[in-house]
Amino acid sequence: MAIKDILLTLISYPDPTLVSVIDRAVSLASTLGAHIAAISCETHVQVPGTFLGRAGNLGSIVASEAHRSRKNAQDLLAAFEAAAQKSGVLHEVILERCLTSEVPGLLVEYARLRDLTIVPVPQSYDQWYAEAVICGSGRPTLAVPEAPLPREGDLNRVLVAWDFSRGAARAVSDAVPILEKAREVCILTITKEKAISSRRSPSELAKNLSRHGINVIVDEVDAAGRGIGDVLAAQIESRRPDILVMGAYGHSRFREFILGGATRSILTKPPIPVLFSH
Repeated sequence: MAIKDILLTLISYPDPTLVSVIDRAVSLASTLGAHIAAISCETHVQVPGTFLGRAGNLGSIVASEAHRSRKNAQDLLAAFEAAAQKSGVLHEVILERCLTSEVPGLLVEYARLRDLTIVPVPQSYDQWYAEAVICGSGRPTLAVPEAPLPREGDLNRVLVAWDFSRGAARAVSDAVPILEKAREVCILTITKEKAISSRRSPSELAKNLSRHGINVIVDEVDAAGRGIGDVLAAQIESRRPDILVMGAYGHSRFREFILGGATRSILTKPPIPVLFSH
């Protein structure tokens, strides 16, 4: 299915999403010819009333933080509106109001109704929102690092982490519209890290993608005792792809999302935008 409806999540609290994420998201929407909606939340910290009554000026602090979140959300959406208008992409803005604890669930609800959700990954605090959307939306998620990137919004080279698993197959299928735009797609299999049920699968996958007009090369690398996350980080450093495509492994337990080691390793500090499918 073509990617024609994108959701961009913009975090307003505790620190606002960097504008560079907005520019990258709008650029991708323009490349794909997609509509893009940006959502940001004015968040409120919930404090028991009995505690507020005994806490002196805590009530004014909570109100001040809510005001900061509202201003950040409004500023982010205004920046998105300006960038989208400049690029000429179809777009909309969504401002929600909810408790801080309700933000992940709200983003998941919106993400389930979009072809792709773009989630910023800040360096300064927990990746809870990204984990929630990846594990809970049932749709592909593009995790975009807030760290400076060498190239803005290019789709020249895409690296696919392939292990013949269900998650990897789903990720490739979800990424086809992006792979079709890329000049080069590398299917990378990491060997001697875990058993792979079919040695033929990389070449067969290349045949499948070539029928979509996708230029594919196939390669493999020996893990040499390293974890998959470390191997992928080294490959990204040497190959310099613009996007990594990989399956996300993990499950939710009550309100806690438990990710697999490779998924968490890459998500904790993604060196480039990563398209996850779960």
